[in-house]
Amino acid sequence: MGWQVSETFLFDPEPAVRETALELYQGVESLALISPHGHVPVTLLADPEARFAHPTELLIRQDHYVFRLLYSQGIALDRLGVGLPEGAYAPLEAWETFCQHFHLFDGTPTGLWLRLELTRLFGVSEKPNAKNARALYEQIQAALDTPAFTPRALFKKFGVEVLATTDAPEDDINPHLKAQRDGYRVIPTFRPDGLLQVLRPDWKARLGRLEAATNRSIESYGGLLEALLERRRVFKQAGATATDHSTANVRIEPLSQGQAERLFALALKGTINPEQAEQLEAHALFDQACLSAEVDGLVMQLHLGVTRNHNRTLFERMGEDMGADIPHAVDWTRGLQPLLNAFGDPSQGKPLRLVLFTLDESTYGRELAPLAGHYPGVRLGAPWWFFDSVLGIERYLDAVSETATLYNTAGFNDDTRAFASLPARHEIWRRVGANWLARRVQRGILTLEEAHRLMRLAAHDLAVEAYELTLISQP
Repeated sequence: MGWQVSETFLFDPEPAVRETALELYQGVESLALISPHGHVPVTLLADPEARFAHPTELLIRQDHYVFRLLYSQGIALDRLGVGLPEGAYAPLEAWETFCQHFHLFDGTPTGLWLRLELTRLFGVSEKPNAKNARALYEQIQAALDTPAFTPRALFKKFGVEVLATTDAPEDDINPHLKAQRDGYRVIPTFRPDGLLQVLRPDWKARLGRLEAATNRSIESYGGLLEALLERRRVFKQAGATATDHSTANVRIEPLSQGQAERLFALALKGTINPEQAEQLEAHALFDQACLSAEVDGLVMQLHLGVTRNHNRTLFERMGEDMGADIPHAVDWTRGLQPLLNAFGDPSQGKPLRLVLFTLDESTYGRELAPLAGHYPGVRLGAPWWFFDSVLGIERYLDAVSETATLYNTAGFNDDTRAFASLPARHEIWRRVGANWLARRVQRGILTLEEAHRLMRLAAHDLAVEAYELTLISQP
């Protein structure tokens, strides 16, 4: 049979469950992909001449799921071309290193994604290894050299209805507009972390770029807030429906205006301490929530409970997003209470729409599902980072479905930088969801009709609803 993917891939071996899962999956298999949160570079789709130079660029250098695991086994990132400019490494040698160690991905979600990418996109029929590495490289390169494998061609092939990128307020959104004019719906997402976290080494530089983008001098916290509001308007005009925020702690509470201005003045002088910086960030997040609830209606995503760039040596040498973001415990219940007391009750107007993501699985059933099962504006984001896996998805559905219900989840988002993995990630979510629902049909918890309805919601409609997307063409 070779290295292939069967029709019943990931389904239960029990015949009745397997057959039901296959029926449910086939009912959503052709639905368009909704990608409301991710990190694919917009330049791939804005430039009609953009190409993937070689297999190493496509499948290794942009995918920190891939290179973090290899790094954990002592393989230097330099050997994979990670963090190096083109011309400073040998793509074929990097590919050979990847194939030589491909067995490390056995049984992992990354291994499953790669299997789907290689077999479905490129017709690969053998598992990569040291012996076939060069032949596979040449096979994939030959495909990448054709018009059918440009980023724009793959966008259409994948059936992407809408793809959201993640962008700083100071970023140029003209590439998004260019892609949209050419028929590719790529929308920005407003992520102001770099301007709210004043102890970041690049904070002053980012502030300067925001000043340039808004043609104003920012000398106060009020000035920063006005500049951010101006950029939020620009992002929304370019199709944005959401903001995104990632911080170490669930601390979102307001200060007085005077306190905020005093702390911002300390930040400008470079004399603010870590506790004060955390207070200022908590206040700034509260203000961003206020803008979402009362001004522009942008959905607010929170990716919390992560120590970013845990490996300081790697961060100082190569920068951010090197696969070294490590989870830690947070208190969602107490941390979100000030925010939800201010904007969570519909009697105060339209409630703030929050999409919550965690890397602490213990909080799904204990805190997050009860919160989403009560507050009208709260939705639970899909399993993220380490838990975007077969077992992680199953644990998530088990933990939240009874207390929050699937209707209070945000469906699926792929949250990827690796463009070629988009359909693979959605397929695994849909297959695991189909199998999970099929088990409940066989136990009598759901009727088949109910399972079909929930399957469509999980595969497509919940993401559209949670992110308040207006689709150009209904699938």
